[in-house]
Amino acid sequence: MLNVLANRTYRHLFLAQVIALVGTGLATVALGLLAYNLAGANAGEVLGTALAIKMIAYVGVSPIAAAFAERLPRKTMLIGLDLVRAGVALALPFVSQVWQVYILVFVLQSASAGFTPTFQATIPDVLPDEKDYNHALSLSRLAYDLENVASPMLAAVLLTVIDFHNLFAGTVMGFLASAVLVQSVTLPTPTPAAPRGIYDRITRGTRIYFATPRLRGLLAISFAVACAGAMVIVNTVVLVQARFGLTARETAMALGAFGGGSMIAALAMPRLLEQLSDRTFMITGAGIAGFGLLLGVIAPSYYSLFALWVLIGFGYALAQTPSGKLLRRSAHAEDRPSLFAAQFALSHTCWLATYPLAGWLGSRVGLPATFGILALMALSAAFAASRLWSRLDPAEIEHTHTTLKPSDEHLRGAAKEGKGFRHAHTFIIDSAHPEWPNQCPAQATR
Repeated sequence: MLNVLANRTYRHLFLAQVIALVGTGLATVALGLLAYNLAGANAGEVLGTALAIKMIAYVGVSPIAAAFAERLPRKTMLIGLDLVRAGVALALPFVSQVWQVYILVFVLQSASAGFTPTFQATIPDVLPDEKDYNHALSLSRLAYDLENVASPMLAAVLLTVIDFHNLFAGTVMGFLASAVLVQSVTLPTPTPAAPRGIYDRITRGTRIYFATPRLRGLLAISFAVACAGAMVIVNTVVLVQARFGLTARETAMALGAFGGGSMIAALAMPRLLEQLSDRTFMITGAGIAGFGLLLGVIAPSYYSLFALWVLIGFGYALAQTPSGKLLRRSAHAEDRPSLFAAQFALSHTCWLATYPLAGWLGSRVGLPATFGILALMALSAAFAASRLWSRLDPAEIEHTHTTLKPSDEHLRGAAKEGKGFRHAHTFIIDSAHPEWPNQCPAQATR
């Protein structure tokens, strides 16, 4: 898996990702302490509002940012957004009012909403070989999981010698280092075949997404893992400290178990991705996460919960990690930033729904019932994915064009059939193919 780091461009991008994630993790810890410093006992309300602002920025800003990414060199855009994020982190220690936190968090997360999909869309162009890209996806999953574990530990060590305000300095350095690493490489920047209006550029990724059956299945899978992830993130502290009467240490260990399960899946994934179809892999993962929630209804002890969190983390990573492969094969290079932004926005819409739902159900109907309701929702979403995403999902699909002119270059070699022309090729939603064919006979070339 580490062989992919021999590619200099990818190695620098991966290091930029890791360093920026560590900085973001430090900011997360520091933001919680800043909220307590400003609001005291109301810090939870401040953080809850900040998280809601984060999700709103992710959902609303990413498609707009992707529209501009199509017109800007990716390298320039990524560096600019890193500098914006560094500037916000530099300003956060000096705020004195809660409303200032909200504004800065919105700017910070808006920059991240532009940075992350553009960064993700660049990796397939840097690593065109599918095996290499599979390894990159697994490394990226490991980076996110390690950030969840390493950043809080690093913050705890640093707080023994520095004030929490200084943690933001680590965030600033992380984003600046990311910008330097991006600057040090040459990035591909595909250009669109023809100029497009702003509305077309903003909505293009979403239109491709909903017109592609495998991506409609991906949205259902995203909802299933959001149900499982929201239960873990929102209710772990309640389960461990209120239900089982344990301490913050056991809460941290339980959250680490979720990350550990995800890391196990990420380490096993490169070889498995070569042997199983993406569909089998991802729907199975969503089912495992839903089944883990169902077992939570009868979880009698902390240790059983610990094991369940490992299981759910494992299913979570199985379902999530290959999503980049689906997005890569579902769009032309120039449309990938828009499509990755659509996935970013839609998947975070799922989290925006499940975060408050997990908290509201937990306080209103009790945790066992919450496990059961979220399990039913997750398993239903996994089943929906199996119906939306057909087993027959070939790369090449035979189809007929009835609206293109006979002189169109795209029809070269096509056979005349009735009022149209019929041919087969790798099918991707674009201007010449705005709808998915009703029938998908074909030779799969996966």
